[in-house]
Amino acid sequence: MGPAHYIDTLARSQAPLEEVAEDDAGALEPAQAGPVRFKVTPEHAGWRLDRAIAATLPSVSRSRIQVWIEQGGATVNSSVARARDRVAPGDLIQVDVQEPAEAAAYKPEPMALPIVYEDEMLIVIDKPAGLVVHPGAGNWSGTLLNGLLAHQPALAAVPRAGIVHRLDAGTSGLMVVAKTVSAQLDLARQLQERTVVREYWAVVTGVAASGGTIDAALSRDPRNPLRFRVSRRADARSARTRYRRIAVSEAAAGQVGVALSWLACRLDTGRTHQIRVHLESVGHPLVGDPLYSKRRPPTGGAALGLKRQALHASRLALKHPGQGVGMAWFRPPPDDLRELMQAVGFAADRPVDAFGADRTR
Repeated sequence: MGPAHYIDTLARSQAPLEEVAEDDAGALEPAQAGPVRFKVTPEHAGWRLDRAIAATLPSVSRSRIQVWIEQGGATVNSSVARARDRVAPGDLIQVDVQEPAEAAAYKPEPMALPIVYEDEMLIVIDKPAGLVVHPGAGNWSGTLLNGLLAHQPALAAVPRAGIVHRLDAGTSGLMVVAKTVSAQLDLARQLQERTVVREYWAVVTGVAASGGTIDAALSRDPRNPLRFRVSRRADARSARTRYRRIAVSEAAAGQVGVALSWLACRLDTGRTHQIRVHLESVGHPLVGDPLYSKRRPPTGGAALGLKRQALHASRLALKHPGQGVGMAWFRPPPDDLRELMQAVGFAADRPVDAFGADRTR
């Protein structure tokens, strides 16, 4: 369903323009996207075109109407007009009402989904870097949610189309989707109880410690609303990341110019940008991260081929919500990150037991 615009009753009809009745010009009712036609009344004489249209479509912002006009979507007496053009009583106006971008947020869009596992309750996906998980500002279509609705229309009845956790657009790797409400509730409980294993491979600059825990709350950066930062503000949310160092490269490896560390990270919480912020806060920002690069030394060679953060959700383990049995999946990083890792001597094609006996989380 499109937005509920309020327009002239006859403006919605399929009748020719000359059949629009002048005495019906004030009748308003909901309408869908499509051509809207109306006749200018005396009270709107001399008004700018965009203002006259806004008066007829009070639920649509004037700025949106101006965009439609700039795109050639409005005519006066069958001639394309400009927003600043003045209208006169009796002028016949047609405007193409367009759905707002967010109207596409929950529409099915067929796309190739890299499904690792699927049954009657779960879908496990190896999300490619660049794919946005959930619709939001600037990304109202082409998201994983849209693809899931096309793959499984029944997901329209599950909140957020079954999505229970997210990955940043630039992060690749494994994530689970619930196909039923009961499965979604069970997985949400497992996440809350921290029994789901979410292990990430990260490639960072510098020689990181052999392992550790970063327990630091996060809040949005007031200087840049796209970023988060370690914070002691009252509204900061607790965040905890555990990591183990797997290997360190030589500075000359892959002509990168600095030593790189390959880390395995596990989340005890799931805050937005958590691993990226935490690793930057301890002086080891992710290679390629466009947003969190404070104190990151210049890199070259193989690192230049990576156009996003060097972060991949390599391992996922959970209890099946219906069967109650443990299930686990591993996926190596995609080609862009794998090429960097191999260039500096990191074996990126097989699992690594970085956390040893710590298998519960």
